[in-house]
Amino acid sequence: MSGIATNMKHKSIIINGVSDHVHIFLGMNPSISVSDTVWELKRSSSLYINDKNWLSNKFNWQEGYGTFSYSKSHIDNVYKYILNQEEHHKKRTFREEYIDFLKKFEIDYDERYLFEFFD
Repeated sequence: MSGIATNMKHKSIIINGVSDHVHIFLGMNPSISVSDTVWELKRSSSLYINDKNWLSNKFNWQEGYGTFSYSKSHIDNVYKYILNQEEHHKKRTFREEYIDFLKKFEIDYDERYLFEFFD
């Protein structure tokens, strides 16, 4: 995924995840929208995973995504948070993590329209 982002002229800071989601921290190329970036990341990574036959079934990303922006002064903390995903998810689920982000960033949401969580 880092290679895909780099090919789009984004600066890949860190990409890490666990079995049910991924965190992608980029310095965005201002000429490419977030939605186009996510679309290409999902498209290219799905093609790669399926081409390698890593799974017994066809791999697909869920619809939608969450995106949050951070100032330059937060880069180190966000990097460390993403680096330690396995540790974080020993203590809380992706659902808990995602809803905490929505609340922290004061984003109104309806639980009916969130991801399909696997916890």
